[in-house]
Amino acid sequence: MESSTEYTEISEGRAKIRVPSSSKVFYNPVQEFNRDLSIAVLSVFSEIHHNEKLKTRKRQRSPDENNTTQAEPVKLEIGTQIESGLEILEALAATGLRAIRYALEVPGVKQIYANDISKTAVQIMNQNIEENNVKHLVTSTLYDAAHVMRKRQFESETKFDVVDLDPYGCPTNLLDPAVCSLADNGLLLVTCTDMAVLAGNTPESCYAKYGSISLRSPACHEMALRIVLHTITNVCTRYGRYMEPLLSISADFYIRVFVVIRTSPFMCKTMSSKMSTVYKCRGCNMTTLLPLGSAKSDTKNMKFTLLSGPPVDKKCEHCGFPHLVGGPIWTGPLYNTEFLTKLCNYIKTEEAEKKFNTIRRMRGMLGMMQEELQDIPLYYTVPSLTNTVHCEAMPLRYFFSALVGAGYRVSSSHCAQNSVKTDAPQSVIWDVIRTWVQTHPVSEKRLQDSVAARTILSKQSTTEIIFDKKYNTVPKSLQGLVRYQQNPAPYWGPGTKGNSKQKVVLSATEVEGETDIKCSK
Repeated sequence: MESSTEYTEISEGRAKIRVPSSSKVFYNPVQEFNRDLSIAVLSVFSEIHHNEKLKTRKRQRSPDENNTTQAEPVKLEIGTQIESGLEILEALAATGLRAIRYALEVPGVKQIYANDISKTAVQIMNQNIEENNVKHLVTSTLYDAAHVMRKRQFESETKFDVVDLDPYGCPTNLLDPAVCSLADNGLLLVTCTDMAVLAGNTPESCYAKYGSISLRSPACHEMALRIVLHTITNVCTRYGRYMEPLLSISADFYIRVFVVIRTSPFMCKTMSSKMSTVYKCRGCNMTTLLPLGSAKSDTKNMKFTLLSGPPVDKKCEHCGFPHLVGGPIWTGPLYNTEFLTKLCNYIKTEEAEKKFNTIRRMRGMLGMMQEELQDIPLYYTVPSLTNTVHCEAMPLRYFFSALVGAGYRVSSSHCAQNSVKTDAPQSVIWDVIRTWVQTHPVSEKRLQDSVAARTILSKQSTTEIIFDKKYNTVPKSLQGLVRYQQNPAPYWGPGTKGNSKQKVVLSATEVEGETDIKCSK
C-alpha cells in the first residue's frame, strides 16, 4: 500500500525532517533564526548548568573523602546522553524539528521530551526522530502540554532543567505549569506571536491575556517584551520564585525571552521595584514611568516603600495633551550582561559559523544588544519625533551626535530601526528637534493643523545643540552584519494555527510506526 500523502524533505542545521506537503502548519522557515538562537543559548546554558552541578557536588563531598578517587569531569559532547545533563521539554513540538536539532546540536543533554497534542504530529515526529537516529535522546509524548508539565511537577522526583514554549499566539495559559515544572535555576524559553495584542492594537485583550495594558507607541515592540516579562514574574512570585532574563529579543513577527527561574521568597518582594506603570502623552508620545515600589538596602536590611504619584501633570508639559495610562511593565534589565558576553563569544567560533545559517544576523543583533543602554527602559524613534512636528526627516547620526555633544549617553535598540535610547531628559529631546527645525522649517499650514507641533515649537530651547555630520552610529565591529531583518518572503508571518484534529492518510508502514509512540502514563 503506497502512501497517499506527499512529503517535503527539509534540511535545517544538522537535522533532516519530512513534513506533509499539503500543510504549512508543521514548519515555518522564517523561524529558523529563532531555532538557531535557541540552540546557541542552550549550548552556553548547558555549560553553565554543568559547572554549577560540579560545584554543588564538591560542596557536598564529605571531608574525609579521598580526592584522588574523584572522577574526571565529564566532557559535554553532542549526541551523547549525559546523566548529569539537561532534561529538556519542548511542550509544543509539531514535527519535532526543534527537539531533533537540540539533540544533534546542543552538548550536555540527558533527555529531550517532544510533546504534541496532535496524534498526526506525533506520528510524523516519530518518523523524523528515527530517521535522524536520536531515539536515545528524544522521547515523544502525546498529551496536552499543561498535563505533561503538571505530571512532572507532582509525580516525578526531578523537574525539567529547560522548558520551551513556542505556541501559536499567546502562551500565558502554559506559564503556570511551566514555572512549577522547572527545577531551581532552570531555563524557561517563551515565544509570543500575538504582537497585535502586545503592541497596543487591543489593550483590553492584552489585559485579559497578560494582566497588563498595552499602549500603541513608537516603542511598542520593547514594551511588548516588558509586558511578557512582567507576566512571567507575576506567575513566579505566586510560588515564591522569581525570574532573571538571560536574553530578550524582538524579531520579525514575534518576541522570544530566555529567563532563569529561581526560588527565593525574599527576592519576590523586590520585584515590585522592577515593575512600573506607563504614562504616555496622546499628543507627542512621550512616556513617563512610575515604579510600583522601591527597594533600598542599607548595611543590614532591605527597606521597601511605596512611591507617590502620578509623575506627570494632568496635561503634558511639552504639548498640552492628556496622558494615557498603561502597564504595569517590567523595567529591569532585558538581558544578563555576563551571559550575553558568553553567547557572543560562542557565536564567534568556527563551530557556530558552520552550524547556523543565520549566523550573520545573530552576530549583528546580539552585538547590537551589547551596545544598548540596559538601564534605560523604552526608546524614541526619530521618525516619530519629526512626524509629531511635521518637519523634514532627520538622519539618525545627527540625532546621536547632538545628544552625545550635549553630554548624554545614547544607543540604538535592537527592537526598531532609527531608535534612540538615551538618559537625556524629554526637554532635551525636543530641543534637538527645535534646533533641527531652525534649518528645516515647518510650513505654516502644517503648524495650524497640529496643536501639538505648534505648542512644542513655540517654546525656546534651553540646551545648546550641535549636529556632527561625520558621526557614525554603527561601530566598525558591526559594519557589514545584519542588524535589522528585512522581510524574507512575501506573505510571511506566523503561519496558520495548528489543528490537533488534522488528519493525514499514512501508508501501511507509517501506520505500523504509530505503535512506537511513547506516551507517559
